[in-house]
Amino acid sequence: MSIKQIFLAAVLTTGFTASVHAADAVHHFDFKSAVDRAVADGTLDGSVKFYLKGNKSGGRVLEKEIVTNQKTNGFGKSAEKACDWVLRSALIQLDKAAKARGANAVTNIVSYYKKNENQSSTTYECHKGMAVAGVALKGDIVKF
Repeated sequence: MSIKQIFLAAVLTTGFTASVHAADAVHHFDFKSAVDRAVADGTLDGSVKFYLKGNKSGGRVLEKEIVTNQKTNGFGKSAEKACDWVLRSALIQLDKAAKARGANAVTNIVSYYKKNENQSSTTYECHKGMAVAGVALKGDIVKF
């Protein structure tokens, strides 16, 4: 490879990498609607309830601050579709963790992307780039 070819490859790679990172965006979508859709289509069986921080509390906390960090292929998908899909993955992980501990709820859920806590009583946070979408959640495993 000539120096000219190496330089051209470096420039093209740098430009592509910059454009991929520049496409990253933060989105906030309605949490309850997404959970309701996942239960309605059978992704979740509904036996474990999910509550964002600032909503229902109480019960006996069996484990505090369980974290799930999920990613999915977001290429060619709208932010809403990719984020809904990756949220389902996160909810499935929390659902399994709750059931494994004999619990029936996950409460005090906050978005926890890159360990940055973002609290909302109505929405979850999703990060979507050109190729990847990610959702991270942190919550308490509870038995009501």
